[in-house]
Amino acid sequence: MSLLVVGSIALDTVKTPFGEGREVLGGSATYFSVAASYFADRVCLVGVVGGDFPPKHIQLFLQHNIDIEGLHKEDEGLTFRWKGEYNYDLNEAVTLDTHLNVFSSFNPSLPEAYRECQYVFLANIDPELQHQVLDQVKQPRLTACDTMNYWIQGKPQALKKTLERVDILIINDGETRQLAEEANIVRAAKKILSWGPRILIVKRGEYGALMFSANNIFSAPGFPLEYIFDPTGAGDSFAGGFMGYLANVDTIDETNIRRAIIFGSTMASFCVEDFSLNRLSNLTYPEIEKRYKAFKALTHFEDI
Repeated sequence: MSLLVVGSIALDTVKTPFGEGREVLGGSATYFSVAASYFADRVCLVGVVGGDFPPKHIQLFLQHNIDIEGLHKEDEGLTFRWKGEYNYDLNEAVTLDTHLNVFSSFNPSLPEAYRECQYVFLANIDPELQHQVLDQVKQPRLTACDTMNYWIQGKPQALKKTLERVDILIINDGETRQLAEEANIVRAAKKILSWGPRILIVKRGEYGALMFSANNIFSAPGFPLEYIFDPTGAGDSFAGGFMGYLANVDTIDETNIRRAIIFGSTMASFCVEDFSLNRLSNLTYPEIEKRYKAFKALTHFEDI
């Protein structure tokens, strides 16, 4: 089934204790769409870039069969840029510089064909823009969104209106506590679910992910990697694997949601193994399936 993603496309400069990437491809919609492309029949990308956006990155989208009709290019402007640094605690980046450039006036307008997409992911953008997208799609089977501390603090009411309209919220543990104003993650989850989403997925970096619904809690482990070079985009890669799998099977039930979380975790684990999309964009499906099975083995045990 078709999967729509609306979010940022960026050129990142990232430094970690293990190396540095300068002006590399990044952005929430980028990581999401490439991760999802291994599962979904059709990934429809909506975003904006400047005239300086390298043609090789357009080719990468096309190589992954990502539909870029919704990718708008402003020839007179510059592409969104982010500069960040990680210390040995790779769970959180220190932002050193941000230039929104053409992204500051981003106004997502969906091509007519995109309005029929059955699966919709609203990446980390202004919640008012998220509303605009939801107003344009017709009858999606499943909608999910991400957000961040900037919008939680700056536009809480607009964000809550978004949450009334989506099925799934995917955020990290710090954002969960901030949004709910609750220190305890279980109480925070219950509060957020009361605002509208049927499911809350809490990303916990190297410690895995938690899924909360009205009646269930599911915990997925982090995959123990020997080498982690760059965690940028891991959360968006998780979301891409998660939504991509659900769009592929086109059956939304507890079993498939749990499988989707593991596939999302699998894609995130590949993402961090190199800078930018160097690893994520060069996978084979047998590699993905092998790691999925390794994830499953991590927590398998026999009943007494």
